Amino acid sequence: MPPEPVVLAFDTSAAHCAAAVVSGTRILAQRAELMDKGQAERLMPLLAGVLAEAQVGYAGLSAIGVGTGPGNFTGVRISVAAARGLALGLGIPAIGISGFEALAAGLPDDVVTLLDARRGALWLAGRGIDPQLVEPPDLPDEIRGRPLVGYRAEDLALHTGGAVYRQPVPMAVAIARLAAARLGTPHPRPAPVYLRAADAALPAEPPPVILP
Repeated sequence: MPPEPVVLAFDTSAAHCAAAVVSGTRILAQRAELMDKGQAERLMPLLAGVLAEAQVGYAGLSAIGVGTGPGNFTGVRISVAAARGLALGLGIPAIGISGFEALAAGLPDDVVTLLDARRGALWLAGRGIDPQLVEPPDLPDEIRGRPLVGYRAEDLALHTGGAVYRQPVPMAVAIARLAAARLGTPHPRPAPVYLRAADAALPAEPPPVILP
């Protein structure tokens, strides 16, 4: 029997820098560090740390899994760019997993996932509910009575009447397992999931013309 694929996964879409190495059902290593900024400098050392703990080198990886958001605009771009670069250099696939998918992994298929969108808002998605930005107490009627998981799930369940679940495994582990399950199937290159415009203002002047 061939060995189980080994997947390195990471996520910087929220106020953390998280990574995991997974092979089949085994979690070889996983770490998550809380931070509001600095993920760009911390990510590669963190990956080196989890690989060393798992006793796996980059050459031993079968795939890269990466969290694609929604979340912090810059944080999502950091992880996606790193995943694409590693995949290209190693000649292995990079598979993007949204935060909604990672939160829902292993839970009933009618669960509604909630992510912190800051400024008092949240991102919400579920079966039959398109990913969207909402601001409590304005909630879509479709979530009433349905189980919830994620940001402010317990508070919102008091108003919606649904059950509350906790995420079964850390975010990076869920991303790794979902990426492993998609190995060998068609998938696009990882791309950020943006549900809100970036906070940074775009330049007012047009970009310079690049001559041939």
